Amino acid sequence: MYAPKHPFKGPKYETFQQAFDLTGRVALITGGGGLLGPRHAAAILELGGIPVINEIKREKVDATLKALRKAFPKREMHGVMADITNPDDVEAMVESVVKTYGRLDILVNNAANNPTMSGGEDVKKTRLEEFPLDAWNGDVGVGLTGAFLCCKVVSKPMIKAKRGVIVNISSDMGIISPDQRVYLKPGQKYGEQAFKPITYAVVKGGLVAMTRWLATYLAPFEIRVNTLTPASVFAEQPEHLVNNLAERIPLARMSHHDEFKGALQFLCADASSYMTGQNLVLDGGRSIW
Repeated sequence: MYAPKHPFKGPKYETFQQAFDLTGRVALITGGGGLLGPRHAAAILELGGIPVINEIKREKVDATLKALRKAFPKREMHGVMADITNPDDVEAMVESVVKTYGRLDILVNNAANNPTMSGGEDVKKTRLEEFPLDAWNGDVGVGLTGAFLCCKVVSKPMIKAKRGVIVNISSDMGIISPDQRVYLKPGQKYGEQAFKPITYAVVKGGLVAMTRWLATYLAPFEIRVNTLTPASVFAEQPEHLVNNLAERIPLARMSHHDEFKGALQFLCADASSYMTGQNLVLDGGRSIW
């Protein structure tokens, strides 16, 4: 018979509501003013949590908070400006959040440079042969170095509290190679189209690897680290791109930007208390073909 003395260190809950209750928990969301950032914040608010919106520009912070307050009146939320590639900014940001709330329970590493591929790119500079070093450094700086700095600094209060959740936002291009043919316009030959930059795949793949490293390092402190991989998010892209993508996805469509909220809620809440180091993929089945 299995010994009943086996230690149980996880959060105890008995109901669905308890498993998904984030009441009072503080969640720092980097890149909170982008396409998915406000949706991540809404997901936290829906479960009773307190989102802290990070952006480098004040106007993006203010615009996001204004929209969220309209949807969630009288609910607590916060905004903080910081350049996550700057160690001093990250230290000050985390210190401010902890000073304000006395805690920091969740980090969502969402910030990234992500070209829309909607037709305004300098085609030549998207090619490997001409890709600028400053573009490499800028993209990796925001997507990987910024995530590393946030994890490094946020882990300190989490380790002290012996609790915490980190969610790194990746992409299908972090687990499969980008099919550059999807960016072909009607009548174009391969090589004439803009290419999704090499940095995007490097950053998103790096986040998956970072998740695994952090998960084992932080597990003794009851801090869980997972990756959420959304994919093919519809954002008014050109018709040829939407159609090309749909042909490569088993569900035959792009995703809506709200289709990832439930997955983020699961990863942030106690419902996923025995899950760490994993990558939760929502890509319409694209990566299985």
